Amino acid sequence: MPTPESLWGKLRTGLARTQERIAGRLGGALDLPATLDDAAAADLEEALISADLGVGTTELLISRLRERARRADAGDRRRLRELLAEEIARILSESPEAARETWPCVTLVAGVNGAGKTTSIAKLARRDLDAGRSVVLAAADTFRAAAIEQLALWGERLGVDVVRQAAGTDPAAVVYDAVQAARSRGVDHLIVDTAGRLHNKEQLMAELAKIYRVLEREAAGWQVRTLLVLDGTTGQNAIAQARAFLTAAVVDGVFLTKLDGTARGGVVVAIAKELRLPVLFLGVGERPEDLVEFDAREFAAALVR
Repeated sequence: MPTPESLWGKLRTGLARTQERIAGRLGGALDLPATLDDAAAADLEEALISADLGVGTTELLISRLRERARRADAGDRRRLRELLAEEIARILSESPEAARETWPCVTLVAGVNGAGKTTSIAKLARRDLDAGRSVVLAAADTFRAAAIEQLALWGERLGVDVVRQAAGTDPAAVVYDAVQAARSRGVDHLIVDTAGRLHNKEQLMAELAKIYRVLEREAAGWQVRTLLVLDGTTGQNAIAQARAFLTAAVVDGVFLTKLDGTARGGVVVAIAKELRLPVLFLGVGERPEDLVEFDAREFAAALVR
């Protein structure tokens, strides 16, 4: 099993393209004592926007850096790179904290098809198994037969049970069966694959409301949370997807995928700032082991290393 250090090393390697966008624009200025005149600020603004931090987040970051640079002129001679990493970490840390995990737990995993939702579920299950927790998966994204089959395949690979029914079944019925199975076996974590589409908000809202009613009744006393899976390679499109989903449901945290080689890694900062959502997990590869538990300071350092 990869160590946390090796996974963060993989993330740093994956973020190299994002970091190159920033460093390439600023050159050696990142390693000089912190100054931020108009020309440097303009270069930094262009670099951060191109790395998909977003306009609003970039403006806030530059404003804070200007203030830090003024203080640097008064005697704090740290490098611009250090100040930039600190301010990015600060923004990341300002989003609301996710509730501490308690067990037993039900996690609803949502996201558009193609974002890496099913693979992310496999990574969460692998994390549970490595921690000694028991887990059951529920194939409640019943809109596509392929989604059910893919989750079943991951269940076989990981050696965990998957509760499923035929495509087109009411997702709430699948969740009901899954809760009964999890309760009878004393399972720690039930992970539910659901809401794989956003094209019909009313249908999605009704579907999720019915699932929550089932959980309120059948999983009383369990922690229930919703994770939204977003594709890190889509940059600002991921923000748009999240906004659309937030009009239909409450989200407790974000799982950002495919960060092992994108130039748009700055979208993590935009999610935290613009959506006020905690980023909980990062996907850095295709294997179930390729999951990083998010840390604001580590990520900020990797972004501007």
